[in-house]
Amino acid sequence: MPLAENDMDTQLESCFDVCWSKFPSPFDLDPDLLPDDTNYFTAPFNRARMDTYIGVEWNGEEFVIKDKDTFFTNAQRSKICHEILSRTHFTDLDDEEDRMRKKFGIRKLTDNQTYTAAYPLHDGRYHSEHSLLTVGKDNDRHLLYELWARPGRWYKYQPLDQVRNYFGEKIGIYFTWLGFYTTMLIPAAIVGFIVFIYGLATLMRDVPSSEICDDPTIGNYTMCPMCDRRCSYWRLSESCNYSKATYLFDNSATVAFAIFMALWASFFHEFWKRKQAEIEYEWDVEDFEEGEETVRPEYEASVTRRRTNPVTNREEPFVPYWSKCFRYFTSFSVLLFFLVLVLAAVFSVILYRIVMSAILYGNKEDIIKTRASFISSITAACINLVIIIILNFFYQKVAYFLTELEQHRTLTEWEDAFTFKMFLFQFVNFYSSIFYIAFFKGKFVGRPGDYNRSLINSRQEECDPSGCLIELCIQLGIVMVGKQIINNLKEIVIPKVMVWFRSRQSLKEKSEEKVYSRWEQDYNLANMPALGLFDEYLEMVIQYGFVTIFVAAFPLAPLFALINNIIEIRVDAYKFTTQWKRPLAERAQDIGIWFGILRGISAIAVVSNAAIIAFTSEFIPKLVYYYGYSNRTLSGYTNFSLSVFKVQYFQDQSIPDDKKIDVFGNVTECRYRGFFAEDPGMPGDYDFTMAYWHIIAAKLAFVVVFENLVVFCTWLVMYLIPDMPFKVKLQMLRENFLAKEALYNADTIQKQREERAKQEH
Repeated sequence: MPLAENDMDTQLESCFDVCWSKFPSPFDLDPDLLPDDTNYFTAPFNRARMDTYIGVEWNGEEFVIKDKDTFFTNAQRSKICHEILSRTHFTDLDDEEDRMRKKFGIRKLTDNQTYTAAYPLHDGRYHSEHSLLTVGKDNDRHLLYELWARPGRWYKYQPLDQVRNYFGEKIGIYFTWLGFYTTMLIPAAIVGFIVFIYGLATLMRDVPSSEICDDPTIGNYTMCPMCDRRCSYWRLSESCNYSKATYLFDNSATVAFAIFMALWASFFHEFWKRKQAEIEYEWDVEDFEEGEETVRPEYEASVTRRRTNPVTNREEPFVPYWSKCFRYFTSFSVLLFFLVLVLAAVFSVILYRIVMSAILYGNKEDIIKTRASFISSITAACINLVIIIILNFFYQKVAYFLTELEQHRTLTEWEDAFTFKMFLFQFVNFYSSIFYIAFFKGKFVGRPGDYNRSLINSRQEECDPSGCLIELCIQLGIVMVGKQIINNLKEIVIPKVMVWFRSRQSLKEKSEEKVYSRWEQDYNLANMPALGLFDEYLEMVIQYGFVTIFVAAFPLAPLFALINNIIEIRVDAYKFTTQWKRPLAERAQDIGIWFGILRGISAIAVVSNAAIIAFTSEFIPKLVYYYGYSNRTLSGYTNFSLSVFKVQYFQDQSIPDDKKIDVFGNVTECRYRGFFAEDPGMPGDYDFTMAYWHIIAAKLAFVVVFENLVVFCTWLVMYLIPDMPFKVKLQMLRENFLAKEALYNADTIQKQREERAKQEH
């Protein structure tokens, strides 16, 4: 609660801050609608020191609060009320045995349907017939809707202090992080779009794709069949469109963009730590997890053993070490089973791709045959998206059960454990098929005459002569954008329909004499999901993975993420303000375990992007050819990247049975992607060429240099940018001094009163 007005704000302002504030911005909120609040130094509330707080006066007998409606915020009052209700004991008066059992908590009463719901009320209606500018706000909910939740406000800054006061610190921190992440996406989206435009602008100057499309000799190369028996020989010119599309995302600018995104991730983490330090100080939550957080009521109810806490010296529930080990082992075993289940689902999609590609390549229609890889990639990505959604639905219930089984003491511990389980599953669920295309497809195929085969004795999938990068791009685009569209429709349409239907039912049941009360209107609103903000964070963190881990294959990912997040902020604001019952105002210190997960994703992204550029794209082979095998030109690269195979050495099961094979004439040799040459002394035996080993060495060298360069730059960013702004550090020191001074003065005044009372007595 407030001790004294902050007298350091103006003292610590730099010349840049003062000058920048003079320039109006279209993104700023209207100061007439939302004037700046006075900034105070604060200290924890204590009734014994009432006279130290602003808003307290002496009534002749004692110190009392001037205005009880505004001294504590609406969110604080609802939190206090909920804490009381969560620990109030109850018994069934009609059941004598039940009187002997110790039960407590409003949640248990709602679970057994004693009450149908328990929720804090919204302040009132969120819309008004009057103008906010001329008449002012009807209530805090109305103010938030007009300034924050309305779609027309999509370009405005968020009123985060008002969000915190109305919904609590936990929801306020989520929207702060989401807004910060969205703002940081702006430079990444701009650079990514420039990289894509560069690909478009230089497309016609790309020599390898021009050779495939325009050179009559190279375009007429006879290519080896892409599958066993059903597939026939084909012309390299059929890969023309594929090679051009690949170049859009596989050019020299992509490497620079991958390095830029690695540095962007480092700046994102460091600047968020600074922003989080500001929020912790301004919202008074810097010591919440260490000293303020209380024990979960569910933990108190389920744990029967008790012991004295050595810190507080109070008796509280306790779970023995051997019990924790058993519970964690059980949880880990079930989690491992589901991860294997996800990998099995991914393997089934891979088999689908292999079979579907073989069927399409064997089709008689040229329009289907030439697009076989494209069609199989799109359909497989759509099937994978459906499997992801189905498995996620079932696993979420399992993860919730396992986390309850582990019996965590505080809500923060429970949420961190649940979050880790869900993210680990979602990481495998969403990214496994993409990792397959990026690092495994086409890498272990073998060669004509010696193909590696799968468990069903079928050849593994091959990449187009232009590489697998465009397939990776297609998979990323469908899964990422498709997930975002489905989530936004689900978040907008479902709550809207439910609220409309329940409201219509309630109005039909009302007679003209009865009033449609506030609590009934809120009762008809949708419930906030039981997992709280988990789904919202998970959606954004999975998106962050798409933006960073695979950005070398999809430079437009930050742009799509930015567009989605601008919509997401207003959709979430609209849900919280208009469609959901008002959630419990909970306190939180930070975004929890999500920050550690984001750091882990960024570390994986460095390795992933280096490997994609080195082993999936054609950047390194082209570089080796440019500097080592030609006179600083890419002319002839297509011929360099293809090997020749004599068809007489085909395995029996690989010989095409196409009846139209005579279209190609008497085929004696075909070409395929790779660096092989026939051993002159052993006909039919093919070995790697020296160019292959040069390229492998260059790829490994690139990975080492790329990773070390990014790690050094990341360390430099972490070293140069302090975790806490100097301004915040000084204000915290000032606040601690004032709190100690107030405590000393309060104790002094209390002693004087006691001495005076003794003298009067």
